[in-house]
Amino acid sequence: MHKHDLVYLTEDATHDAAIEVINEEAFGPGRHVRAAARIREQGPHDRHLSFICADDGETIASVRMTPVLAGSVKGHLLGPLAVRPSHKNRGIGRELVRIAVEAAKRGGSEGVILVGDPPYYRPLGFEKVAYNALTFPGPVDPARVLVVPIAADTHERLKGMIGWRPYDGVHFAEERAFAIS
Repeated sequence: MHKHDLVYLTEDATHDAAIEVINEEAFGPGRHVRAAARIREQGPHDRHLSFICADDGETIASVRMTPVLAGSVKGHLLGPLAVRPSHKNRGIGRELVRIAVEAAKRGGSEGVILVGDPPYYRPLGFEKVAYNALTFPGPVDPARVLVVPIAADTHERLKGMIGWRPYDGVHFAEERAFAIS
């Protein structure tokens, strides 16, 4: 049996091509028309808060964090989160989410928002956002809009438009590798 050496790293530009392939496998060509993707098109994601998982040097999963203003919350939009089919159901996606959320907390984010499957994300600390509290640049199922509230009043301030915000230099995330056996 082959032992996998999984390593979690801060994303850098050398991972872009592999991440594009992983996202294509996971979400197909329709991924570009989703409301969350339309926010991501407004500006770049924050590489300091985005991570990949590598297995024996091959990038096999990634999660990206995009700075957003959601109502009056300076937060981050988590996603896409994708794992190669060959590595699914091993906890890699959950670990990437944990690492990204912790980095966002250390970096001063007021909340981590996503559009996703509540049964998957609730055990990872995500809570439902009030129904139709946020207006996305496209249709979204309000039941799938979730947040990890970081500031004490995050839920109260998640009202209004959500869109990309320029990076303001607040985060303190350190580039480092995380290894698991």
